[in-house]
Amino acid sequence: MISRIVDNSEIDEYKAGYGKTIITAYARIDGWAVGIVANQRSVVKTEKGEMQVGGVIYSDSADKATRFIMNCNQKKIPLLFLQDVTGFMVGSKAEHGGIIKDGAKMVNAVANSVVPKITIITGNSFGAGNYAMCGKAYDPRFIFAYPNAKISVMGGNQASSVLLDIKLKQEEKSGHKFSDEDKKKLLNDILKSYDEKSTPLHAAARLWIDEIINPSQTREWISMCLEVANNNPEIPKFNPGIIQT
Repeated sequence: MISRIVDNSEIDEYKAGYGKTIITAYARIDGWAVGIVANQRSVVKTEKGEMQVGGVIYSDSADKATRFIMNCNQKKIPLLFLQDVTGFMVGSKAEHGGIIKDGAKMVNAVANSVVPKITIITGNSFGAGNYAMCGKAYDPRFIFAYPNAKISVMGGNQASSVLLDIKLKQEEKSGHKFSDEDKKKLLNDILKSYDEKSTPLHAAARLWIDEIINPSQTREWISMCLEVANNNPEIPKFNPGIIQT
């Protein structure tokens, strides 16, 4: 996808062999310099031979993305975020590996970023991954979504199961009993409602995104946004609080 939107399908990837669930690369789009931060959805293998699930942010990918975002700010290069993220890795192993620390550093870098930021939700945008990949709360200059995008706290199947459990416990306290058929109907109703509220149409109606765009016009939209951002060349001083080398 990246090769389709950048000039001559050429990118200068940053730390290509490290933190592979996030792609970070310098490129040009219509001549404009841009730093790309994109989620990799394919399953990848680390140098240690460990498998990592695509679309999930791990400690190494968060650390890589943090340094890349800070580099782009120091060089005053606009950032393009391509979101297809299901969230941060969870579990005791991830926590012992420093996912909280590294995830916080990535969110901090995005929050303190001073260069123009453009976000495109190309697939999933779930949970804290939405924040780390510069969702609406982190004030991108422009934020778009593809027609197939999903924006929610978590995936529909997982969320509907959690909401069903809560609903059943509430009803059981009131003395109501549910048959398996009633549970199935309630689950389907919750899933339908959740799916409707996670669509880009629902998000656009509430100004959570600026536009639902045609994927084939991605390059044109990005080029226009960079040209608009260039009309305001004043960029505040980038001060992350540490010396970035």
